[in-house]
Amino acid sequence: MEQHPITKVIRTQTHRTNEMEHASPIFLTSSFCFDNSEDMRAAFADETDDNIYSRFSNPNVKEFVDRVCLLEGAEAGYATASGMSAVFASFMALMKQGDHLLSCSSIFGSTHTVITKFLPRYGIEYSYVRADKPETWEAAIKPNTKMIYLETPTNPGLDIIDLEFVSALAKKHDLILNVDNCFATPVSQRPIDFGADLIVHSATKWIDGQGRVLGGIVVGNKEMINDIYLFCRSTGPALSPFNAWLLSKSLETLDVRMERHASNALKIAEKLKDHQKISWLKYPFLSTHPQYNIAKKQMRDGGGIVCFELKGGMGGGRKFLDALQMLSLTANLGDTRSIASHPASTTHAKLSEEERQAVNITPGLIRISVGLEHPDDVLNDILQALEK
Repeated sequence: MEQHPITKVIRTQTHRTNEMEHASPIFLTSSFCFDNSEDMRAAFADETDDNIYSRFSNPNVKEFVDRVCLLEGAEAGYATASGMSAVFASFMALMKQGDHLLSCSSIFGSTHTVITKFLPRYGIEYSYVRADKPETWEAAIKPNTKMIYLETPTNPGLDIIDLEFVSALAKKHDLILNVDNCFATPVSQRPIDFGADLIVHSATKWIDGQGRVLGGIVVGNKEMINDIYLFCRSTGPALSPFNAWLLSKSLETLDVRMERHASNALKIAEKLKDHQKISWLKYPFLSTHPQYNIAKKQMRDGGGIVCFELKGGMGGGRKFLDALQMLSLTANLGDTRSIASHPASTTHAKLSEEERQAVNITPGLIRISVGLEHPDDVLNDILQALEK
């Protein structure tokens, strides 16, 4: 009997010992033993799938990877110590000196730093294109372009990029399409269904969902993932077994958590969109969103992030944060507890003013990661802070 991916994720258990645990045990070991020298030789020669060393593979990590692959519809995957190590590995394992990366300009601040500061040191060129101007993307492709990288929804401005359109563009020019699916999560959006080759996640965010551990993962095309595995096996950004165990268990509740996050976020966005202290507000499933129709086409729901521009600019943004009484001020998102941040002075502070303006990170931009509290309590805290 065919089962839904959500059911498969909950029921998938990669390893069970002779104690017959209902929940997977934790394999906190750095290495694994062999019965004889021939078995050990065969494992090191990649003739078997036996575990050798937890930097290479581990039963807890395998279960986490298998579950994300089920949700994303991916052939294979590799889990890393953080979201940024997953992003970096997806670049470095598949591009070389002389290659060119075409990236959406609206991306996470650390990803921007990797692309602009570190990739050029290895002879990898880059160009940025705007999420809201898809008609300019094809003209930016060069003869040496190897990969298109994007986020959708984007961080922090919640632009929505048409995955079908970009996939067709990538296939036309024989390019790798690499999508950061962190904001949407695999239960809200599956980029592979629209033609993406690779999906990266910061599992630290919604996948963990409780602000406990760091983790990252890349899933997608089997051959590309093998190159990423070989790169990571030697360079070492491995996910710890304990973190993998926690993240794997978290996937069992991801679907129901995201339903609540998204319903809370939509209620809050609808209540705030016409507030006199706000210049504009974005949420993917509000009909006023510029790419609303695209969001409805490729997403199950609008996710758990709401962003808006305060009329008070930089000073207003910081005063708003200081006036909050319940929402957390912390360098994270995707938690059970609602979080407020001011990107211009935190996550994207290292960008120049020109760079921030180019990606619509305005001085008064506020990003709210809507948690699982009662939506009225989240809304009331935001409203009283707006009044102050």
